[in-house]
Amino acid sequence: MKRVNIIGCGKVGMVLGRLFHEKEIFEIGDILNSTPESGARAAALIGAGRPVTDFAQLSPADLCLIAASDDAIAGCAVRLAACRVVQPGTVVWHLSGALNADVLAPLRGAGAEVASVHPVRSFADVERSVREFPGTWCGIEGDEAAVAVLSAALTSLGAKIFAVDPAFKSIYHAGAVFVCNYLTALLEVGLRSYEKAGLPRQTALQVMEPLVRGTLDNVFSFGAAQALTGPIARGDVALVARQLAAVESWDSEVALIYRSLGRVALELARQRREAAPSPSLDALQKLLVENS
Repeated sequence: MKRVNIIGCGKVGMVLGRLFHEKEIFEIGDILNSTPESGARAAALIGAGRPVTDFAQLSPADLCLIAASDDAIAGCAVRLAACRVVQPGTVVWHLSGALNADVLAPLRGAGAEVASVHPVRSFADVERSVREFPGTWCGIEGDEAAVAVLSAALTSLGAKIFAVDPAFKSIYHAGAVFVCNYLTALLEVGLRSYEKAGLPRQTALQVMEPLVRGTLDNVFSFGAAQALTGPIARGDVALVARQLAAVESWDSEVALIYRSLGRVALELARQRREAAPSPSLDALQKLLVENS
């Protein structure tokens, strides 16, 4: 088995280390954490590995996983290159969804093949993440040799691999922010709208739940355009105008959200198989752009 060292072994590092060990994909080598206690905890959860606290203590390995936070990755790469433990052909990769593999450029000078792997899932609970990792989508980019080795290893764990264009890595990661973080924020705007109309927050949540779950099911079943319903999908100019005026009189910031998302909805409305008449959609375009 090839040997892997893990630097910055938090929850994601522990999940992958445990899976690599249990499935006998890689032998776990050194686990470099900032304190002996955290390294020992990681090694105990993984079931293997030698805890160390300094880059100078690292032994050579075939692979090195930098599982540290985004802000620490570049510094880890510099220190790892300086300690001369990386040999030509060593595969080094990080787990950031926002940074591309080029942040590991100092290690290329030592002959390493570098890559970035982004597992698209929450790792809030280590044991649960270990159980549920099969089927996890992982975005990957980097040097061809590293991508090949890591794709094979992750596939052996049951992961599903997709390629990411490194030139647009930040936009790729913004996609996750939109569909996760900003979806939560958008639901909060909906809650505030219901509350403005007199609904208690708990009642509003109960009213929203079937609507939100049904919408998500429709998007994943039929695609965004065919899942779109409501006044913009119908081309109901008068209703949209009344809503927009009411929202603007209540909260100008929410009105900006209404306009911006309305224009995206309008693009989807034009793509629908049963699209509303073009004159109505053109009128909506003008309405949503005015004073925006």
